[in-house]
Amino acid sequence: MTKIAEGLSSNSLVMAVCAQPTCSMRGTRAPAREVHKGVCIRRYPSTTFNKDKLALRILNIFSICFSSFFGAIRLIRSSDLILVVTNPPLLPFIVWLTCKFRGAKFVLRIDDVYPDMLNVAGMLERGSFIYRTLEKLNLHLYQAADHIVVLGRDMYSLVLNKIGKQHHNRVHIIPNWGEIDQIYPCLRENNSLLKELHLENKLVVQYAGNMGYPHDIESLVEAAKLLSKKPKIHFFFIGSGVKRGWLEEQIKINSLNNITLLDPRPRAEQNNFLNACDVAVSALVKGMSGVSVPSRMYNIMAAGKPVVAIGDEDSELGFIIREENVGWIAPPGKVNAFVNAVLEAENNPDLLIDMGRRARQLVEEEYSREHVVRLYKKLFDKMNEDTTQ
Repeated sequence: MTKIAEGLSSNSLVMAVCAQPTCSMRGTRAPAREVHKGVCIRRYPSTTFNKDKLALRILNIFSICFSSFFGAIRLIRSSDLILVVTNPPLLPFIVWLTCKFRGAKFVLRIDDVYPDMLNVAGMLERGSFIYRTLEKLNLHLYQAADHIVVLGRDMYSLVLNKIGKQHHNRVHIIPNWGEIDQIYPCLRENNSLLKELHLENKLVVQYAGNMGYPHDIESLVEAAKLLSKKPKIHFFFIGSGVKRGWLEEQIKINSLNNITLLDPRPRAEQNNFLNACDVAVSALVKGMSGVSVPSRMYNIMAAGKPVVAIGDEDSELGFIIREENVGWIAPPGKVNAFVNAVLEAENNPDLLIDMGRRARQLVEEEYSREHVVRLYKKLFDKMNEDTTQ
């Protein structure tokens, strides 16, 4: 969102309403008012409890949303165009009410589809009273939005099924992007992290990112067990989340010496750690197709790495992998299919090079920041034209 705001500020006045830093920057205090690369920022106070504890995370969500509401209600005018995301999930409803009160138009960018995400993550039963209530509320939200941005073709189909195909002109596919200027392929022998961990002579399978409820960390552990007799194959995890504690336990209980686990690394080190592997992993539980699109895959491809993915075949990631031949896709829970993909990667170093080259080229041509920001500009320009007509 930072980069989108910066890109839009080149030809528009852009203001960002947000909370104080949370998550990895929890405890840091930023100025309440600031101009950053042409974007006027207004930060409002909120709680910054540990997000890995559900009750504390909910408190953070409520405090962020209500604090932002009181800020936005003072700032938004009828001529404004608002871009709001679905995380935290209460936020777009606050913005909807604000825009209705002020007479402004808003674009809803869907990062995760609710309540589907809660069901897939095992947190809410489909068909329950709460699920049905949330489903109705989100349908009203989708119908109220002037335009909707989704991140992939699978999400486009899911959203249209909810609101009706007659509304297709209001739904736009605008993906995330790879940071091609900061992340690029590097020679394996020059990677300091591989040297530090003594993994220079291994086929390194890397999972980097959040280890949350929607992520199939369980299948990766099972794969590591099955491949524990293959000394040349090593699994490398970087990240945190609610499943990290379980992962740590499994490594100890099963004596999985073929797994290295590190804490999240600073964003400034992203190019180094994304290049510290031969293949990168995306792992999502069954049913995530259309519910969410893993944005990290674009930076993985920017680093020139093939993807070994656990995910639904009809997902955006599945489409890209098959259409562009940049990796392998294995259905969730089908651990043997994932293991076979890793073994094929081990036995075909030339194929890995070709896949990595195609992945980098694809990001440069279709998933660069400049290309994506142009799509947002085009959408907002059209909204301005419609307003003035």
